[in-house]
Amino acid sequence: MLRYWLFAFILVKVFSAFARLELPRLLSHGAILQHSMPLTLRGHSLAHEQIIVTLKEDTFSVVANAQGEWRVNLPPQAPGGPYHLYIKGQNEEIVVQNILFGDVWICSGQSNMELTVERVKEKYSHLIAQAYNPFIRHFDVPDRYDFKTEHKDLAGGEWKEATPVNVLSFSAVAWFFACEIYSRHKIPVGLINASLGGSPAEAWMSEDALKNFSEAWQELQRFKNDDLIKEIENANAKNAGDWYAQLNATDAGLRQWHRADLNDTDWPVVTLPAYWPNETALTTGSVWLRKEIHIPQHMCGKAGSLWLGRIVDADSVFVNDVFVGSTSYQYPPRRYTFGPGVLKPGRNIISVRVINSSGKGGFVPDKPYFLAVETDTLSLAGPWKYRQGCIMPPQPSQVFIRWKPAGLYNGMIAPLTSLPVKGVIWYQGEANTHRPGEYFKIFPALINNWRDKWNQGDFPFLFVQLANFMEPKANPSESNWALTRQAQLETLKRVPNAAMAVTIDVGEWNDIHPADKYTVGYRLALAARHVAYGEVGLVFSGPLYESHQIRRKKIIITFSNTGSGLTANDNQPLRYFSIAGANKKFVWARARIKDNKVVVWNNAVSRPVAVRYAWADNPEGANLYNKEGLPASPFTTEQHE
Repeated sequence: MLRYWLFAFILVKVFSAFARLELPRLLSHGAILQHSMPLTLRGHSLAHEQIIVTLKEDTFSVVANAQGEWRVNLPPQAPGGPYHLYIKGQNEEIVVQNILFGDVWICSGQSNMELTVERVKEKYSHLIAQAYNPFIRHFDVPDRYDFKTEHKDLAGGEWKEATPVNVLSFSAVAWFFACEIYSRHKIPVGLINASLGGSPAEAWMSEDALKNFSEAWQELQRFKNDDLIKEIENANAKNAGDWYAQLNATDAGLRQWHRADLNDTDWPVVTLPAYWPNETALTTGSVWLRKEIHIPQHMCGKAGSLWLGRIVDADSVFVNDVFVGSTSYQYPPRRYTFGPGVLKPGRNIISVRVINSSGKGGFVPDKPYFLAVETDTLSLAGPWKYRQGCIMPPQPSQVFIRWKPAGLYNGMIAPLTSLPVKGVIWYQGEANTHRPGEYFKIFPALINNWRDKWNQGDFPFLFVQLANFMEPKANPSESNWALTRQAQLETLKRVPNAAMAVTIDVGEWNDIHPADKYTVGYRLALAARHVAYGEVGLVFSGPLYESHQIRRKKIIITFSNTGSGLTANDNQPLRYFSIAGANKKFVWARARIKDNKVVVWNNAVSRPVAVRYAWADNPEGANLYNKEGLPASPFTTEQHE
């Protein structure tokens, strides 16, 4: 028996010694590789091992170096497939199946690029049902940061073909972009989604690029200290653990306030959806809310769903004592389902425990709040009873290590740079709005950084300008969001072969993650059709500020990308122009289109020096477009360094 186990052990050791042929994660079953460009395939094997690579009728041979690294240069391949790629070592062979050659797009940024089709599935159910397309594929890069090393390979991931099931995990913006590109050019489209919610631009830049930004570079040096990271992680965990432990220990309603038979006659009433009104004295901690609804007989005995819009911050939901779901943070839409035995004829009770960790909690207004059974719905807006479970101090803020400079570049972007790409689509900027002045330099530097690392020239870089967000304001005011949009606009002048999708008409005042991802993807595709695919005569952008002239009391604005002409998209007078004199105090202005330019004035400003358009967090109602239906970018005529 001992001889048998010794023999088995030796076999395992011998097998593992030879099982060393490895390929990068991106070079796996179902991969889409960039067509019409030289392609370098890299891998790992035993030291000095001979590797034979076969693609179609072509065979290539290479010998690994002393570290077992090898590379094979393939000639440019025409669009098409599927093909099998054979990589053979001395004792092992890998067959990579179902490879296509097409256009590969890096899809990166923060949460609005990361946001999946699943999050907007109700809005686009008809498109999802038709999503069968083996020539559109998506690779989701696993989240990873590293402050010391530029990784050569990814932490995981796989290629997925577009099907009604698979697309639910695709980036929604990227999928709509790919659908439009494929419909026009019938070339396979590969989407490599490397994005992470909340991430600032500095996290996506390499260390050498950050040397020009001393604060970010110094912070990167700090986070190369593993002990510091461990200390922060421990502090984050302890602060959160202690806060929730105290919350749960002192919440008076934790064990009983969800019950349908609870006597809540003495509970006060609040009208929802709304943030907690000031007169309720609700604060951070936990709040219990209860709503009585009456269900008709024909809606009972069936499965149903509960739509609770968005809730700040976390919630746990019960229907007639049955727990139907919870969400741990404020951004996802609340969509809970329950089985056929939950509802009963007549009186039913919905109970919600809301945990608010800081600021003002509540049910976000202008979101859907209803109970649905098949096609029947019952509104949940209106009076709810409430009671504070416990009052807590605001939860201590966390240090988000994953957002620190260079970390995401090293872990998620560096491994991609060994393979050629068609270009980049980018949706980011929200996380940089706290210091928008820096974005004027950081964003162009990021683009140049990536182009340098890929070493294939000025490939197309297409990006989304920030959407409208937060409550509109009645008067002209300063806005970090507007200044960040200006930085994005001016980036077009600083880097070649770039284009911008304007989205100030598709945002939502109450949601930093607007649901209209189709329009965003479509407008990025318009930009790609011009910049990357060279379509001639295409109106690919809305009007962009080009120059201005001051003539007495008026300022005349000239635009590029006017298409077949400037217009107010609602046939009303132009809105959201403001004007200022030497005192830089902006006031609303009148504006009209003349000779395909915009003339702006205010009779009270006798010597104007500057004009702004759509200069606000949420420039709701800004209506300057071209006749092709694309909105003008917000702008200011002021100079920014």
